[in-house]
Amino acid sequence: MALAAPPLQDNAHAAALALLERVPLIDGHNDLPYVIRTDARAKGDVAAYGLDRLHPEGDTDIPRMRAGRLAAQFLAAYVPPKRARPAGFALAQIALMRAILERHADVFRPGLSAADVEAARAEGRIALFMTIENGTALDGELDALDAYHALGVRLMTLCHNDTTDWCDSATDAARHGGLSGFGKDVVARMNRLGMVVDLAHVSHKVMHDALDVTRAPLVWSHSNAFSLCDHPRNVPDDVLDRVAGNGGVVMATFVPDFISQASRDWHRPAKDRYGKTPEGIDYAKAEAEIERKAGPRPRATLPQYCDHVDYLAQRIGHDHIGIGSDFFGWVNPDGLEDTSTFPAVIAELIRRGWSEANLAKLAGGNTLRVLRAVERAAG
Repeated sequence: MALAAPPLQDNAHAAALALLERVPLIDGHNDLPYVIRTDARAKGDVAAYGLDRLHPEGDTDIPRMRAGRLAAQFLAAYVPPKRARPAGFALAQIALMRAILERHADVFRPGLSAADVEAARAEGRIALFMTIENGTALDGELDALDAYHALGVRLMTLCHNDTTDWCDSATDAARHGGLSGFGKDVVARMNRLGMVVDLAHVSHKVMHDALDVTRAPLVWSHSNAFSLCDHPRNVPDDVLDRVAGNGGVVMATFVPDFISQASRDWHRPAKDRYGKTPEGIDYAKAEAEIERKAGPRPRATLPQYCDHVDYLAQRIGHDHIGIGSDFFGWVNPDGLEDTSTFPAVIAELIRRGWSEANLAKLAGGNTLRVLRAVERAAG
């Protein structure tokens, strides 16, 4: 992947950079730990990966995080759905994130509370929040949540692309009609601990179930509007209409198939009926065959992304939207190629007439409000 093209140098871009000097920018989801774990050379070794140098083959490194004006980054301990010994893998990913914090202590501050975001900004550092992506990391043990919290984890995505023993996935067959009793206990324990419940990846019924039982605001750390792109990972209007009442935040994501209906439709022949890649498929070969029959893959774009942000703002209000890139070293939208491009989102919305107050909420203010509310609900 090439470095991002220089942003459009107009007054909006300059205004975006100026705004991000005054307000925090928070990204709700990035899979950098898994990228480092699976890197052919580094194989999970943070020092060998060299996060402090540019990685033009990827999308996330310290130079471009700095250029993107990040104040806080939520990094995921992603656990693949069928991973053997998922708790052990989650712990290994947490250890990798702690290694990032230790090796690059001049760049990152541990993110354990909302207060750490402003503290990090005052120090010229980035707050690094550790998350778990996939509740299989619990291995069926509710008390594992307490251990993860003690290690510094502050958010968990309830499932990933497969339905688990207690949570139906958006991209798999439902087995529980939403959340099982244990799943509802997970939400309650996370509320008690002060961990953010993340509904990215869950079925639409699970979204409703979690909204029914939570006593703290919820987030969708990397999801878009289903009405604009019908991928099952996106959030439908009947759920969106409940977000404001919960006080939660939908963090619009950069994933092309969640932004562009054309991209989503183009990829359908390489996906199963749930919208995910079947096991064992040679994805590059499958894409080449689609391109032979249907022409080049449609590109998702920054303006299309901002269409989702606009739609969400109009549907649920400016107090309930955020940014969740889901950068993971793959194909990204035009204009959103890597972590240096976050200001481009702000600039595009300035061109669309967004106020500074609403831009500040989107950039990080709403996420900080949720963190504070989750902290208050704990105990």
